[in-house]
Amino acid sequence: MPFTEVSVDIIGRFEAIVGKENVITDKEKRLDYGHDETEDYSFLPEIVLKPGSTEEVSQIMKICNELVIPVTPRGGGTGLSGGALPIHQGVVLSMERFNRILHIDELNLQATVEPGVITEVFQKAVRERGLFYPPDPASRGSCFIGGNVSENSGGPKAVKYGVTRDYVLNLEVVLPTGDVIWTGANVLKNSTGYNLTQLMCGSEGTLGIITKIVFKLRGIPQKSVLLLMPFITNEEACKAIAEIFRAGVSPSGLEFFEREAAMKTIDYCEKIYAAKVTTPFPENMDAYLLCELDGNDDEILMRDAERVMNVVEKFQVGEILFADSDAQKEELWKIRKNISPAVNAYSLTKAEDVVVPRANLPQLIVGIKEIGKRYGFNSVCYGHIGDGNLHVNVMKEQISDEDWNTKINEGIGEIFKLTVSLGGTLSGEHGVGIAKKPYMHIAMREANLNVMRGIKKAFDPHGILNPGKIF
Repeated sequence: MPFTEVSVDIIGRFEAIVGKENVITDKEKRLDYGHDETEDYSFLPEIVLKPGSTEEVSQIMKICNELVIPVTPRGGGTGLSGGALPIHQGVVLSMERFNRILHIDELNLQATVEPGVITEVFQKAVRERGLFYPPDPASRGSCFIGGNVSENSGGPKAVKYGVTRDYVLNLEVVLPTGDVIWTGANVLKNSTGYNLTQLMCGSEGTLGIITKIVFKLRGIPQKSVLLLMPFITNEEACKAIAEIFRAGVSPSGLEFFEREAAMKTIDYCEKIYAAKVTTPFPENMDAYLLCELDGNDDEILMRDAERVMNVVEKFQVGEILFADSDAQKEELWKIRKNISPAVNAYSLTKAEDVVVPRANLPQLIVGIKEIGKRYGFNSVCYGHIGDGNLHVNVMKEQISDEDWNTKINEGIGEIFKLTVSLGGTLSGEHGVGIAKKPYMHIAMREANLNVMRGIKKAFDPHGILNPGKIF
């Protein structure tokens, strides 16, 4: 079914719903809503709407469903797979006015939040009540919590505490038809029918528009220790991962990065923050593990830290740095969380986030480097290695535009084939969007994709919501 263009009359109907001040038709302003952090992709929407209530979203969707106008929901614009880009133009539905924390229930350890709340703002608000919301994507200072739900975001603490979907109890959702539903109940156990709440998590805005989220929370751990462990090679660092868990230790963060990632990020941070990095990174070490342990008992933490050090000493490890101050901990985490912007500041990149069972990480990272040599690209690898989730940033550097859009994509396909052969899949937290869509056949059979298409059809019979994504 062909999509309908947004006419002057239709714009008038939208203005009557959200007010003229919340309708953007100016081309330069629309351009701001046509890109995210995925390569250099840009798609110009016909119009941008900024609703402020569930009822307004419902009215907009009823019009778009009736007239078959494509609608792309948008959060903070920090995505890395093109999941919120209006590739069929139409309407961009910006959720930026949905920015309220509605209720924090300290007795039941729950919070009700609108999707336009910035993740870090939410984390700080619950922390002030002595509570803890663990998912912490690198873009937490600018990404929207609704986007985290739509992409099922993770972050360093996912290794111990889980990803976004592990904290979502219930969702208010506007369906593509304009109908409004709650997907579940505000309870910790629920075996009543299909789990629509979990279906929405990671659906990338293709099934419905989230307007309220009920999260469960935790008590906040009071103490932490942080170790920086340098290794001779990437492979040695990856080999140590499984052994740390086999020793009975549950890190609250276990991150990996290559020396090249560290050096680029140190330069970047010293420019951005105008402060010299004081942590030493030995020149003869190619890879680093950053291991955080948290809890409420100093004695237990120190015993677990000793276990970790005893494990990694079986591998080709250098001198282990025990962060002895909050300032040093903060500096180490600043380096880790700025790797992505640092690499992107250096070169245009294709950012992938493959995931495999932990024990297969050494084969994965060796294979990625071999593929890079065959296809002529340099990659910077880092990521949430405790989950088996490796970020692979393929850098354009001096590669021609033609090779960048053909040969390099073939090489990325080889990385995905390797990943799947090792028991893994295409994405751990970035989603599929448009960037990974051409490779879905590598990870899934046609029968799987047909089931997903059937679900999409049931929710969105006219195919208007975030069309052209995933499959």
